[in-house]
Amino acid sequence: MSYTLDRTVSGGFEEIVEETVTALEDEGFGVLCDIDVRATLKKKLDADFRQYRILGACNPEQAHKGLQEEILLGALLPCNVIVYETDTGAIGVSAVDPQQLVSITGNDALNEMATDVHRSFERVLDEVEG
Repeated sequence: MSYTLDRTVSGGFEEIVEETVTALEDEGFGVLCDIDVRATLKKKLDADFRQYRILGACNPEQAHKGLQEEILLGALLPCNVIVYETDTGAIGVSAVDPQQLVSITGNDALNEMATDVHRSFERVLDEVEG
């Protein structure tokens, strides 16, 4: 069972990060945090790592709906989207699958919201891939 929605794209790393952020914004998401894993590991551990960014994305409308149904849902927010350098040197873009994520709550009232966010993430990945 996969817990992410994935694409492999071509282009420069920073360009793909920017395209991903723009595509997220077009779908109503804001990026609440942008973690540069490579820089963090270098600074904290003096370890080299591939280019890897974690974008914490949140759609306020969807988050509000979800939190009204399940107050502890906040522990699963924001939804992460990653942009990373693959082993082959291509750029990967992956988003957490919100349907898998909310399934752990056991709250069926979240299914519609999760499906909507899933579709939004698919459109984001299609836009970046295009």
